[in-house]
Amino acid sequence: MRQGKQGEILLVSSGDLRLSANQNCWPAQLEMEQKLTKAIEQFGWKVKRAHPYNSTKKHGFIDSQRMGMDIFRNIDPEQPLIVAESVWQYSHHVLAGLTTHRGPILTIANWSGQWPGLVGMLNLNGCLTKAAIPYSTLWSEDFTDDFFTEGLQEWLSTGKVSYDQSHVKSFALSKIPTSDDKIGRTFARNLKARKVIMGVFDEGCMGMYNAIIPDELLHKTGFFKERLSQSALYASMLQVTNVEAESVLEWLLQKGMTFNWGTDEETELTKRQTLEQCKMYIAAVRIADEFSCDTIGIQYQQGLKDLTVASDLVEGLLNNEDRPPVFSIDGKALYPKRALPHFNEVDECAGLDALVTYNLWKELGMTGENTLHDIRWGEYYKNEEVDGFVWLFLISGAAPAAHFINGYAGASSDRQPAMYFRLGGGSLKGISKPGFIVWSRVYIMDNEIHCDLGVGEVVALPEDETKRRWDGTTPEWPIMHAILKGVSRDQLMARHKANHIQVVYTNYEAGAHEACRIKAAALDELGLKVHFCGDVNLNKKRNSI
Repeated sequence: MRQGKQGEILLVSSGDLRLSANQNCWPAQLEMEQKLTKAIEQFGWKVKRAHPYNSTKKHGFIDSQRMGMDIFRNIDPEQPLIVAESVWQYSHHVLAGLTTHRGPILTIANWSGQWPGLVGMLNLNGCLTKAAIPYSTLWSEDFTDDFFTEGLQEWLSTGKVSYDQSHVKSFALSKIPTSDDKIGRTFARNLKARKVIMGVFDEGCMGMYNAIIPDELLHKTGFFKERLSQSALYASMLQVTNVEAESVLEWLLQKGMTFNWGTDEETELTKRQTLEQCKMYIAAVRIADEFSCDTIGIQYQQGLKDLTVASDLVEGLLNNEDRPPVFSIDGKALYPKRALPHFNEVDECAGLDALVTYNLWKELGMTGENTLHDIRWGEYYKNEEVDGFVWLFLISGAAPAAHFINGYAGASSDRQPAMYFRLGGGSLKGISKPGFIVWSRVYIMDNEIHCDLGVGEVVALPEDETKRRWDGTTPEWPIMHAILKGVSRDQLMARHKANHIQVVYTNYEAGAHEACRIKAAALDELGLKVHFCGDVNLNKKRNSI
């Protein structure tokens, strides 16, 4: 790699848009940058931060798109550049500047559950991939391990990092049983002929450029957006009566769900906040019905966060088939006895995946409740039952109760962290039950829609280990302990093009492989470029799912 100004590497860091989050996370970012700088200097390079600490804001993050643009105007576009992340960040803060940067780009994250830099980095990587911006990526717990050091040395020498991607196999080059192929394609053709309406309550949540599917690509799959406004959702909430909200809450209490209420609105979940969430739930279903939506996504984090409580309890309820009944104003039951798949943070890639998966699984005779999770963190774990790298998947509340041990009776609602959710509202929290899953991610690359998918297993960890992992991340949120078959930590991190991963249960291990094959055929028929990842059995004959 050509050494820039006297062997100098520029460093930038994208942050949150919310001041409280940036202030809270700044000490972790500072510590990470110090360790990273030390690692780089050992190879004879200098590190220069391209933007200073702001003593008024009390952090040193790029916290707006305009700020990012202005900073990049003063950056030599040929210099090697590192985007260092130890926090959740809004990718559009730096995306504009990165589109015109010609020097080598390296995204780096800390490996930590508490400080979700790898979540922010994965989202940025997905954005860069969609935007066709060349980049390399690395991650480390302390920036001294061999994987990181060797990768950094390679980037400093060549401007690129190479990765082991031997776990990936193109569906187009694979042969699956004819019966599986036929089932998947027949399903997809029927879906495409009927067409699908995707209700989008404001696009572009938290700068997630990677989560927006361009219309001209989406239409080819048979999906069409109904663009809705979150202001309409709020207005509809105001029309929901207290009695209707109380009936939703009473239904949940009868199911055995726990609400950890307090009295302090600023720091605790209150019954008032929960009832407001019940109104949002009813309002969302009514609007979905009004526009005949098959799936919907609420943005919340920008706009609604300044008006009302968090949407996460709502999202988890929508994703569950067994949920509180909702009626139109004139008394008609809406979407009875079925889920209304919800894509958290209006991640349209997850929305396409969720709707296809839910309907396909029902056709295969399985329950199709599914959700996205953040790829939050992971660590090797071994006891008498478990031996492998166990991912910690975590999301702010959109997981359905059907995924949890003991369902609603095993679920609780905790107040969302005030750092992100000023007006409160609760999550739908639980521990995901052991079982076999199909995991996937839809993403945009080379101006085409792609999907990676594979097979995994959700494992049960001891109570103290689950608590340790929860306490080290965000204990208010639902958790899943997952092992991805045939995919290592570093293979997934290098390949994955989003902070989100989609998961759905199957009845048996063989059924997971079969359903994965059928889903791949369906997505291929819809026009996606499909890739098997890890140990997916492609040749086993069809048996009962």
